[in-house]
Amino acid sequence: MAKNKKVLIIGLDCAEPGLIFDRWLDQLPNTKFLMEKGMYGELESCIPPITVPAWTCMMTSKNPGKLGFYGFRNRSDYSYNGLSFATSNLVREDAVWDILSRLGKRVVMIGIPQTYPPKPVNGYMITCFLTPDTNSQYTYPPDFRHEIEHLVGNYILDVDEFRTEDKDLLLKKIYEMTERRFKVVRHLIKTKDWDFFMMVEMGVDRIYHGFWKYCDPLHKKYEPKNRYENSILEYHKYLDQQLGEILTLIDDQTTVFVVSDHGAQRMDGGICVNEWLMREGYLTLLEKPAGVVPLGKAKINWPHTLAWGEGGYYSRIFLNVKGREPQGVIEKERYDQIREELKGKLEALGNEKGECIGTRVLRPEDVYPVTNGIPPDLIVYFGNLSWRSVGSIGLNTVHTFENDMGPDDANHAEKGIFILYDPTDQGQQRSSPLSGLHIFDIAPTVLHRLGVKVPSDMEGKVIH
Repeated sequence: MAKNKKVLIIGLDCAEPGLIFDRWLDQLPNTKFLMEKGMYGELESCIPPITVPAWTCMMTSKNPGKLGFYGFRNRSDYSYNGLSFATSNLVREDAVWDILSRLGKRVVMIGIPQTYPPKPVNGYMITCFLTPDTNSQYTYPPDFRHEIEHLVGNYILDVDEFRTEDKDLLLKKIYEMTERRFKVVRHLIKTKDWDFFMMVEMGVDRIYHGFWKYCDPLHKKYEPKNRYENSILEYHKYLDQQLGEILTLIDDQTTVFVVSDHGAQRMDGGICVNEWLMREGYLTLLEKPAGVVPLGKAKINWPHTLAWGEGGYYSRIFLNVKGREPQGVIEKERYDQIREELKGKLEALGNEKGECIGTRVLRPEDVYPVTNGIPPDLIVYFGNLSWRSVGSIGLNTVHTFENDMGPDDANHAEKGIFILYDPTDQGQQRSSPLSGLHIFDIAPTVLHRLGVKVPSDMEGKVIH
């Protein structure tokens, strides 16, 4: 590779290939250009396909078991309330920018999940949506924030309270955030010296969760000819325009990636995992709550509880094991038996009509070569991710169609997007999409394009 080769990554959190590659491609001219002149395909995410750990898996080429975190919040010990957020302090494996920084290559990073708090790099960083607010240290170097604030005023890290019924306000906030982010991107592309430039836009994820039911005729809550029917399409067209502006700023030595960490799909409902565990006799309360409460605020009878679950786009089931948890009751020789029992019952659990929904239950040791940190005892994809997990207690039902975290119409899907365009590579055009692409493949492909040796412990392959 030539010494002056550069890589630019446009990350679109949650971007769904079924919309971009198929349904709306003809209305996205810049995206279509990159696909036709380059290579593209669906990108299989990690397990689980969640923003954290997916972006870190992508840029380290390591699986969640190796990284030692399995979601936004992870058990920091075997207590019953020891969940902590997965910040950059938990990331102990080299990401692409760490490798490049050590080699003297210049990096610019904007909004990449799990980069807060910021760590030193050979270049510039704006941290991600997990940053508490802009009163926190959200840039590297620290005084870089002044340049950003001079450019856009109040930099928007994320949309506050995107689970809201005020859809007009939500749209306004999404566009404000995206407009400011891309203004910063264009400024930094033009004014900074860089070899590697990566940005991640969270607006795609936020608009999917907020507006999917308005755009998908198969969604239970879809209403024909509603006023938000084209909201997601119009936002994708706006992003495509932003992409087009960026393409005018780069030279023919820059390889462009457009990627997402996972995809999206309609959400058919929620499974109240702890209500189900109570119904089946695995979870016992000391007293019933007066209303709906989070699991952490429920009074649980731990000496008479075998298992509990966490809510989210997928569920994590934890067992109450003797000698491991403070009031553990499951003898270690019964551990696998209880897990298999739970696995069978959860996979058999149907929808509100008793019909099969295709739930998948995974054991961490079957998924990951190693399990660092404290993994869940079981990973559950209700309805193969078409149903979310509702962790609250007091709903008095196993099936719900209202989200305990606020309005949410979409769940995650296992395939994201991958597009690669190199202006100098005349032989890369593909008449059909590539297959077999994995999120672990991005980091080695980036390093290869920059002429950097791929570390032997990276799990992915170079995409050609």
